[in-house]
Amino acid sequence: MKIIVQKFGGTSVSTQQRREMVADKVIDAIKKGYKPVVVVSAIGRKGDPYATDTLLSLIDNEKAYLEKREYDILMSCGEIISCVVMAEVLSKRGLKPRVLTGGQAGIITNDNFGNADILRIDTTKLINYINEGYVPVVAGFQGMTQSGEITTLGRGGSDITGTALGAALKAEFVEIYTDVDGIMTADPRIVDDAHLIETMSYNEVFQFADQGAKVIHPRAVEYAMKVNIPVYIKNTMSNSKGTLITASRESIGRIITGITHMSSRTQISVEYGEENQYVDDVFDILAANKISIDLINVFPNYRVFTVDSKQEENVKKILDELKLKYTVVSNCSKIAVIGNGMRGIPGVMAKILKALKEKNIKVLQTADSHTTIWCLVKEEDTTNAIKALHEAFEL
Repeated sequence: MKIIVQKFGGTSVSTQQRREMVADKVIDAIKKGYKPVVVVSAIGRKGDPYATDTLLSLIDNEKAYLEKREYDILMSCGEIISCVVMAEVLSKRGLKPRVLTGGQAGIITNDNFGNADILRIDTTKLINYINEGYVPVVAGFQGMTQSGEITTLGRGGSDITGTALGAALKAEFVEIYTDVDGIMTADPRIVDDAHLIETMSYNEVFQFADQGAKVIHPRAVEYAMKVNIPVYIKNTMSNSKGTLITASRESIGRIITGITHMSSRTQISVEYGEENQYVDDVFDILAANKISIDLINVFPNYRVFTVDSKQEENVKKILDELKLKYTVVSNCSKIAVIGNGMRGIPGVMAKILKALKEKNIKVLQTADSHTTIWCLVKEEDTTNAIKALHEAFEL
């Protein structure tokens, strides 16, 4: 039995016309001999009647009158509504849909309401429905604790549902449908000649997702990577073949696969002073205050790191309380240059710095791994920096 999982995002199910396109994709898969399991997100985006953010606007989010358990019950409604609406479309097209909540689909999670982790998936019910000729339509973004409490998997969690179900069902592959043709070499709103990346490795797409490109949830990539299941990123509204994500990609001689970025970053430089006992503990203290840091560089006389700009005032308050000397550079962007092909290749960093220097873009900080190089620049230089690097590496 050749099972596949087809996950459709909120924009894919936002209108009747698009839901008919979703049905076309499902029917096409059946004609090709596959047994599809459909996963859907809530309908549309903020402002649409049943989008998750719209549901949340019904209550006061500024003050926590409710526990997270109650929030999850509310947030789970959008996907359930979407399932039933989509099931009617499939039924009118001659299919036998069976609507399932995350819990009914066998997704068992811990009780970390709002950002639950999947503990296991019991596929018995899904397999039985497939054998009986049904097309399961599963509510994404949600599961159930062992005691029967409804949970959600965090924002973007429908992607996690898709790949986790694919892994549990030993599916042939997973298709993630959205409103773009696939993953591009750069944000096409920034780079006019950005183009589709046909194949990517799990590591590359994980870096893309983790560094700001809203293509697939990073945790969804992890589930696919664990069992080496191919994932396609496709467009519901076109017949583009999309981007294929696998353990390895075709060797096509490219050094850089693509470029992405994260804006709203703040750089903090803390001066080292032996007289201050808290210098060596500053990272632990920030972690204890739930402040995530990255681009960490440690030098004999100071250490440098970045934080989300939303945390800037919290960090300054902590450092002031510790009586540490520090400097702050606000309104920065972190540019990520990603590609498995750079591994072991000399001169990549030099080429990046040269390209940016030629455009008079000041690099505030760098960091690198085997497959990613990060450069911190001022936010106003973001667009020019991405364009310069896209051109320099002939993407």
